[in-house]
Amino acid sequence: MNRILRIGHPLLLERSAEVREFGTPGLQRLVDEMLAIMEQHQGVGLAAPQIGILQRIIVFGMEECARYPECEPVPLTVLINPAFEPMEEDLEQEWEGCLSIPGMRGLVPRYRRIRYRGQDLQGRPISREASGFHARILQHELDHLDGVLYPQRIRDMRMFGYEEELALAPPQAGA
Repeated sequence: MNRILRIGHPLLLERSAEVREFGTPGLQRLVDEMLAIMEQHQGVGLAAPQIGILQRIIVFGMEECARYPECEPVPLTVLINPAFEPMEEDLEQEWEGCLSIPGMRGLVPRYRRIRYRGQDLQGRPISREASGFHARILQHELDHLDGVLYPQRIRDMRMFGYEEELALAPPQAGA
């Protein structure tokens, strides 16, 4: 099983290539591996670049998650060649973490409501609307496909730190 690349690895800064062939055993193996790694690490999303594969593939979803107990369920989704557009211009800031940046969190602005699209394993189109945590996961994972890690989106670096330290007295935005 591939390891998860961590911040600082040069592949995490690269833009991924579009998938052109669907329904192949190799694509199925890759997605199965991604789902297993996401589950093993109790993540809610994983992008192919996080395991060193520069292809535009993300997996995400959860029924419930100990890391995000307050969040609503998100359907388990395999999304290939994803894109999104905001449905409104409002951004909301929420704390995010990442399997490639273990033990840390940051306050990240994201669109509240989005429409996303992509393809499934067979190349069939997928199109959905999402809001809240679902929309946040999608935007976070899509960033990985463009070589962007969530700290690059943080507006105030005082809102970035180790989970244990932030739990003592989380900083207040604008403080």
